[in-house]
Amino acid sequence: MYTKELLEKARRIYSSGNHNLVICKGEDVFSSDQRGIAPLVALIDENRDLSGAAAADKIVGRAAALLYVLMGVSAVYGENMSRGGAEVLQTNGIHCSYTNICDMIINRSGDGMCPMEETVSSTSSPKEALALIKAKIKKLKEEQAK
Repeated sequence: MYTKELLEKARRIYSSGNHNLVICKGEDVFSSDQRGIAPLVALIDENRDLSGAAAADKIVGRAAALLYVLMGVSAVYGENMSRGGAEVLQTNGIHCSYTNICDMIINRSGDGMCPMEETVSSTSSPKEALALIKAKIKKLKEEQAK
């Protein structure tokens, strides 16, 4: 269940450090300075119980939002959030707030849509999104290794 205090705690820790992600559940705090959605995938792979947690994240697109749904968080603040990300969160009963809203998350080159955003554009299923994201991450790593 969403609590304003928990979300404010996550936002306060997020804004006080060099973190790209902070998730708070009760007294437990997880933070990461990694870019992208890798930390969310890792938390899911670790089977961390984050149901009811609150997250503060640098960038929340549709891909991250679907992962937050899968994790069962109750609230997400995004410094930058796509309309698709906000829609996924709201549709799934997750409180969301943001500083900046945009039509889509841009890739790191700045010349198109984020590959993760594009990867999940055709699904509303969090489990399917996770499988698609993992396959895309694997493909991108293979391409970089060449």
